[in-house]
Amino acid sequence: MALDSALLVSNSEKGVAFFTDMLKNVSCQNITAVSACGQAKRLAGESDFDYCIINAPLSDGTGEALARDIAMNGYCQVILVVKAEVFEEVSSHVEDLGVITVAKPINKTLFWNALKLAVAARKKVRKLQTENSALMRRIEDIRVIHRAKCILISYHSMSEPEAHKYIEKQAMDTRKPKRAVAEGILKTYEI
Repeated sequence: MALDSALLVSNSEKGVAFFTDMLKNVSCQNITAVSACGQAKRLAGESDFDYCIINAPLSDGTGEALARDIAMNGYCQVILVVKAEVFEEVSSHVEDLGVITVAKPINKTLFWNALKLAVAARKKVRKLQTENSALMRRIEDIRVIHRAKCILISYHSMSEPEAHKYIEKQAMDTRKPKRAVAEGILKTYEI
Protein backbone atom coordinates (compact mmCIF):
# COMPACT_ATOMS: atom_id res chain seq x y z
CA MET A 1 0.00 0.00 0.00
CA ALA A 2 1.68 3.19 -1.20
CA LEU A 3 0.22 6.66 -0.72
CA ASP A 4 0.96 9.61 -2.92
CA SER A 5 0.55 12.70 -0.78
CA ALA A 6 -0.92 13.52 2.60
CA LEU A 7 -1.89 16.65 4.50
CA LEU A 8 -1.44 16.15 8.22
CA VAL A 9 -3.21 18.60 10.53
CA SER A 10 -2.28 18.30 14.18
CA ASN A 11 -1.78 20.75 17.02
CA SER A 12 0.36 18.23 18.90
CA GLU A 13 3.98 17.46 18.05
CA LYS A 14 3.47 13.96 19.43
CA GLY A 15 0.53 13.54 17.04
CA VAL A 16 2.59 14.81 14.10
CA ALA A 17 5.36 12.34 14.92
CA PHE A 18 2.91 9.40 15.32
CA PHE A 19 1.00 10.04 12.07
CA THR A 20 4.15 10.90 10.09
CA ASP A 21 5.73 7.62 11.21
CA MET A 22 2.60 5.69 10.20
CA LEU A 23 2.43 7.42 6.81
CA LYS A 24 6.11 6.79 6.11
CA ASN A 25 5.54 3.10 6.91
CA VAL A 26 3.16 2.97 3.94
CA SER A 27 5.62 4.72 1.60
CA CYS A 28 4.05 8.15 1.77
CA GLN A 29 6.96 10.47 1.11
CA ASN A 30 5.04 13.68 0.40
CA ILE A 31 3.71 14.67 3.83
CA THR A 32 2.78 18.26 4.64
CA ALA A 33 2.15 18.95 8.32
CA VAL A 34 0.34 22.03 9.64
CA SER A 35 -1.13 22.91 13.02
CA ALA A 36 -4.19 25.03 12.23
CA CYS A 37 -7.43 24.81 10.26
CA GLY A 38 -6.73 28.02 8.34
CA GLN A 39 -3.37 26.76 7.05
CA ALA A 40 -4.87 23.38 6.17
CA LYS A 41 -7.82 24.90 4.29
CA ARG A 42 -5.48 27.13 2.27
CA LEU A 43 -3.13 24.26 1.41
CA ALA A 44 -5.99 21.92 0.52
CA GLY A 45 -7.27 24.56 -1.90
CA GLU A 46 -3.87 25.07 -3.50
CA SER A 47 -2.66 21.47 -3.77
CA ASP A 48 -4.17 18.12 -4.64
CA PHE A 49 -3.61 15.90 -1.64
CA ASP A 50 -4.72 12.29 -1.76
CA TYR A 51 -5.27 12.01 1.99
CA CYS A 52 -5.87 14.40 4.85
CA ILE A 53 -5.45 13.31 8.47
CA ILE A 54 -6.91 15.71 11.03
CA ASN A 55 -5.94 15.18 14.66
CA ALA A 56 -8.62 17.18 16.50
CA PRO A 57 -9.03 19.44 18.34
CA LEU A 58 -6.92 22.14 16.73
CA SER A 59 -5.87 25.56 17.96
CA ASP A 60 -8.45 27.31 15.78
CA GLY A 61 -11.28 24.78 15.67
CA THR A 62 -12.62 21.33 16.41
CA GLY A 63 -11.50 19.92 13.07
CA GLU A 64 -15.03 18.87 12.14
CA ALA A 65 -15.68 21.92 9.94
CA LEU A 66 -12.29 21.49 8.30
CA ALA A 67 -12.99 17.82 7.57
CA ARG A 68 -16.37 18.72 6.06
CA ASP A 69 -14.87 21.52 3.95
CA ILE A 70 -12.04 19.40 2.56
CA ALA A 71 -14.33 16.44 1.88
CA MET A 72 -16.90 18.63 0.08
CA ASN A 73 -14.47 20.66 -2.00
CA GLY A 74 -12.12 18.01 -3.30
CA TYR A 75 -11.44 14.38 -3.87
CA CYS A 76 -9.13 14.06 -0.87
CA GLN A 77 -9.89 11.17 1.48
CA VAL A 78 -10.19 12.52 5.03
CA ILE A 79 -9.49 10.73 8.31
CA LEU A 80 -10.68 12.70 11.34
CA VAL A 81 -9.31 11.66 14.75
CA VAL A 82 -11.47 12.94 17.63
CA LYS A 83 -11.88 12.46 21.37
CA ALA A 84 -13.96 9.40 22.29
CA GLU A 85 -16.60 11.46 24.08
CA VAL A 86 -17.53 13.35 20.86
CA PHE A 87 -16.96 10.49 18.43
CA GLU A 88 -20.62 9.52 17.84
CA GLU A 89 -21.81 13.10 17.37
CA VAL A 90 -18.96 14.14 15.06
CA SER A 91 -19.09 10.90 13.11
CA SER A 92 -22.80 11.37 12.40
CA HIS A 93 -22.10 14.87 11.02
CA VAL A 94 -19.28 13.92 8.65
CA GLU A 95 -19.88 10.33 7.57
CA ASP A 96 -22.25 11.33 4.74
CA LEU A 97 -19.29 13.12 3.14
CA GLY A 98 -17.11 10.00 3.28
CA VAL A 99 -14.96 11.18 6.18
CA ILE A 100 -13.52 8.29 8.19
CA THR A 101 -13.78 9.11 11.90
CA VAL A 102 -11.55 7.45 14.50
CA ALA A 103 -11.87 7.82 18.28
CA LYS A 104 -8.95 8.54 20.60
CA PRO A 105 -7.00 7.02 22.20
CA ILE A 106 -5.59 5.70 18.98
CA ASN A 107 -3.01 2.98 18.46
CA LYS A 108 -1.08 1.80 15.43
CA THR A 109 -3.46 -1.07 14.64
CA LEU A 110 -6.54 1.14 14.79
CA PHE A 111 -4.96 3.83 12.62
CA TRP A 112 -3.60 1.23 10.20
CA ASN A 113 -7.14 -0.11 9.70
CA ALA A 114 -8.50 3.40 9.15
CA LEU A 115 -5.71 4.08 6.67
CA LYS A 116 -6.52 0.89 4.76
CA LEU A 117 -10.17 1.99 4.57
CA ALA A 118 -9.06 5.40 3.31
CA VAL A 119 -6.88 3.80 0.62
CA ALA A 120 -9.76 1.59 -0.53
CA ALA A 121 -12.15 4.54 -0.61
CA ARG A 122 -9.61 6.68 -2.51
CA LYS A 123 -9.14 3.95 -5.13
CA LYS A 124 -12.88 3.76 -5.65
CA VAL A 125 -13.14 7.54 -5.98
CA ARG A 126 -10.30 7.58 -8.53
CA LYS A 127 -12.01 4.86 -10.56
CA LEU A 128 -15.27 6.83 -10.51
CA GLN A 129 -13.41 10.01 -11.51
CA THR A 130 -11.88 8.21 -14.49
CA GLU A 131 -15.25 6.80 -15.54
CA ASN A 132 -16.89 10.21 -15.10
CA SER A 133 -14.23 11.91 -17.23
CA ALA A 134 -14.67 9.33 -19.99
CA LEU A 135 -18.44 9.82 -19.93
CA MET A 136 -18.10 13.60 -20.03
CA ARG A 137 -15.76 13.34 -23.05
CA ARG A 138 -18.24 11.01 -24.76
CA ILE A 139 -21.15 13.41 -24.10
CA GLU A 140 -19.13 16.32 -25.49
CA ASP A 141 -18.23 14.23 -28.58
CA ILE A 142 -21.93 13.52 -29.14
CA ARG A 143 -22.79 17.23 -28.80
CA VAL A 144 -20.14 18.29 -31.32
CA ILE A 145 -21.16 15.59 -33.80
CA HIS A 146 -24.82 16.50 -33.38
CA ARG A 147 -24.09 20.19 -34.06
CA ALA A 148 -22.12 19.21 -37.19
CA LYS A 149 -25.03 17.07 -38.39
CA CYS A 150 -27.40 20.02 -37.89
CA ILE A 151 -25.14 22.19 -40.04
CA LEU A 152 -25.02 19.56 -42.78
CA ILE A 153 -28.80 19.28 -42.66
CA SER A 154 -29.17 23.08 -42.89
CA TYR A 155 -26.53 23.88 -45.54
CA HIS A 156 -26.70 20.72 -47.67
CA SER A 157 -30.32 19.66 -47.21
CA MET A 158 -29.22 16.25 -45.96
CA SER A 159 -31.41 14.04 -43.82
CA GLU A 160 -30.13 13.14 -40.35
CA PRO A 161 -29.10 9.61 -41.47
CA GLU A 162 -27.30 11.08 -44.51
CA ALA A 163 -25.44 13.60 -42.32
CA HIS A 164 -24.50 10.84 -39.92
CA LYS A 165 -23.26 8.64 -42.77
CA TYR A 166 -21.30 11.55 -44.25
CA ILE A 167 -19.46 12.19 -40.97
CA GLU A 168 -18.72 8.47 -40.52
CA LYS A 169 -17.41 8.14 -44.10
CA GLN A 170 -15.21 11.24 -43.75
CA ALA A 171 -13.84 9.84 -40.49
CA MET A 172 -13.01 6.51 -42.15
CA ASP A 173 -11.55 8.11 -45.29
CA THR A 174 -9.34 10.55 -43.36
CA ARG A 175 -8.63 8.14 -40.50
CA LYS A 176 -9.73 10.73 -37.99
CA PRO A 177 -12.18 10.41 -35.11
CA LYS A 178 -15.75 11.46 -35.88
CA ARG A 179 -15.38 14.36 -33.46
CA ALA A 180 -12.39 15.75 -35.41
CA VAL A 181 -14.41 15.57 -38.64
CA ALA A 182 -17.35 17.24 -36.90
CA GLU A 183 -15.10 20.01 -35.55
CA GLY A 184 -13.80 20.59 -39.09
CA ILE A 185 -17.37 20.95 -40.33
CA LEU A 186 -18.14 23.39 -37.51
CA LYS A 187 -15.06 25.49 -38.36
CA THR A 188 -16.04 25.60 -42.02
CA TYR A 189 -19.64 26.70 -41.52
CA GLU A 190 -19.85 28.49 -38.19
CA ILE A 191 -18.87 32.10 -37.78
